[in-house]
Amino acid sequence: MPQLPAPDYPADVRARLEADAREVIARYPDSRSALLPLLHLVQSEEGHVTRTGMQFCADVLGLTTAEVTAVATFYTMYRRKPSGDYQVGVCTNTLCAVMGGDAIFDELKQHLGVGNSETTDDGKVTLEHIECNAACDFAPVVMVNWEFFDNQTPDSAKQLVDDLRAGRPVEPTRGAPVCTFKETARILAGFPDEREGAVEAGGAAGPASLIGLRLAKGEAPPARVVHPRGEAPQGESPAEHPSSHDAPQQTSASDPDHPAGPTAEEGE
Repeated sequence: MPQLPAPDYPADVRARLEADAREVIARYPDSRSALLPLLHLVQSEEGHVTRTGMQFCADVLGLTTAEVTAVATFYTMYRRKPSGDYQVGVCTNTLCAVMGGDAIFDELKQHLGVGNSETTDDGKVTLEHIECNAACDFAPVVMVNWEFFDNQTPDSAKQLVDDLRAGRPVEPTRGAPVCTFKETARILAGFPDEREGAVEAGGAAGPASLIGLRLAKGEAPPARVVHPRGEAPQGESPAEHPSSHDAPQQTSASDPDHPAGPTAEEGE
């Protein structure tokens, strides 16, 4: 049975979206390159990408709905069903998981009474587990509409979602203030960010991410190694001997239990 045509937006909404779409499309030499931001635009209207939204994108870009659907279903940033004002994502990738991300996610599911990618009855919070967000030095990480809440615990995460549902202000660890998912989608479409302090806000890498750069600049001492039984190689003190990762060593020096003689080149 053929699928019925998608319903259209009301005339005033479509006129407003068409004006916004023209502004977005004008940024690109090829109009179809505007598809990603236009999907964010229609998502900002209804809170998820609907059949109406995909048909609108196809109309203004001269694409088929199949081409638009292929993109909308590929990226997880586009929601395909109604979702909450606040997308609460708990990183459950390797480091966050072992640091407590799995425990946070399990407790939030029980606390909110929802499963993965489900929304609370009041429409405020959609809970989901997410993959790595390049913030491993702040693990475990929770994100609200892609703003960072670092070094979370089950208790702090539960307080966070309670505040969101109650309309109390929450402050990300770094980055811009939290806004609703629809407002976030419009910003991602490329329209001005009207949040107070958003321009000045910024994130920064943590100490664990920067240690390599600090070493390269000579701003921190090189790593040290503790040798078996607390013994350093003959003629060196433990404090002076670099880690095997910092300077190559003979096998006999790096592994006293399995010494090796000189190579053929060294014996010549």
